[in-house]
Amino acid sequence: MIVKAYNNGTHNRNGAGYGFKVSIADRDEFFKPEWTSILVELPEVDEPVEVKLDPASFWSETSHELVSLEVGKWLRRNGLAPWHVGNAPVFVLEAVSENRFRVEKAGKSSSKI
Repeated sequence: MIVKAYNNGTHNRNGAGYGFKVSIADRDEFFKPEWTSILVELPEVDEPVEVKLDPASFWSETSHELVSLEVGKWLRRNGLAPWHVGNAPVFVLEAVSENRFRVEKAGKSSSKI
């Protein structure tokens, strides 16, 4: 699935408020409401990152982001954040197993997410 980098508008240097925005269709296909977290494998990071899922927001019709301090640190460390408005980096988020996913860089931003 294609995901877009997300920020809550604060662009904290410590990585807080960053993550990935998942489309509603992909959320409904690849995620389960009973999950409280997922594991995300990031390029050049030895151990997968645990990303907590807030059921109230992740399963809403307006907010379907995977937000994690560790993802934010990774984005900033790799020069992928901050970005210019409307130009968030895009990634492939591949399901590896039950609640485990792998991230790969995909390219330029897409407004469809």
